[in-house]
Amino acid sequence: MPATRQTAFIAGESAARVFGLTPRERLTRQALQAGVDITSDPAEAGVILSGAHVYGAGVISALASAAPGTALSDNTGAFAGSRTVDGARDAARIAAGAAAPAGALSGAGLAGRYDKALRKRADPMTNRVIAGEEKPAEQEIFDATYKGVTDFVTKHVWPVPALAAVRFCVRFGITPNQVTLASLALVLLTFWLFWTGSFAIGVVVAWAMTFLDTVDGKLARATLTSSRFGDVLDHGIDLIHPPFWWWAWWVGLGGTDAGLNDGGLALGVILAGYVLQRVMEGIFIARFGIHMHIWRPFDSFFRKITARRNPNLAILTVAVLLGAPDAGFVAVALWVFVGLIVHGAQIAQGLFAAKRGPITSWLAED
Repeated sequence: MPATRQTAFIAGESAARVFGLTPRERLTRQALQAGVDITSDPAEAGVILSGAHVYGAGVISALASAAPGTALSDNTGAFAGSRTVDGARDAARIAAGAAAPAGALSGAGLAGRYDKALRKRADPMTNRVIAGEEKPAEQEIFDATYKGVTDFVTKHVWPVPALAAVRFCVRFGITPNQVTLASLALVLLTFWLFWTGSFAIGVVVAWAMTFLDTVDGKLARATLTSSRFGDVLDHGIDLIHPPFWWWAWWVGLGGTDAGLNDGGLALGVILAGYVLQRVMEGIFIARFGIHMHIWRPFDSFFRKITARRNPNLAILTVAVLLGAPDAGFVAVALWVFVGLIVHGAQIAQGLFAAKRGPITSWLAED
């Protein structure tokens, strides 16, 4: 028989709106995503949540599966939730803003600091939010939507403008799927511009696309509006379009391989390298059970600069600014080749390390 779903009661209210949602609305969406039903009777609930707080990813599911009597404290020591044995009592105390009972756990103590899905280590938030003072909570929620291991542009360049864009989208009712479709339009426009040799405007449009590619996922996670269709569309676009861009760049150069004997060697290295890189990453996951880029600190660093779309686009942008798009194409091919060597070494090192025991991510270490 299927397991009985856990039920939760939301105690208390807040008029605050975080990314357009009240804490109660956020909790309702989070609970449903965690497989927890909302009840209107605290006496029936197995979990009590605070309608004046915002919770980080994993906190609700961790609380729902915790031992009865487990209490949750917020960042100030207030009572923020419980895996209750007396729902009416806990609901009254949480709604009144009482102090957390002795032995209460923080969000990190309850759910842990390692977010496997986003490949990062951070403390899950359990923060009270007050109307008119939502921006700190929005900043923390937005920061929590970011992958911990990604390329240097996404990690260090886009966060500030992306937060502004997410707030703009929330204000005007723009959905994540609409942002993704706009990025798809820019993918096609970039392809045409590269194909026709319009490299300067092409890299501008390409960077605009990569920005929207950052915004759509952050918007979906910040507003809890992720969908299976949107996820497939977003990841499908990300996976498919880069080699078509590089092919179009090659055509825009005149259909040669930027001087390498007119045989397409640079193009062949880039396209084959893109496929091989993905294959090697898949081999690492299949063999060791974790992503290649989260094994050791070096692996996470190399993910920032490895020959994926954004680092490659950065090389090509510099080349355009220097008036040498052909040399930039060759530079990308060389960087792809270097990346393949590094990935091959990572697999070899993984095979050697696995002889001493299971490979785990450094991000999961205490």
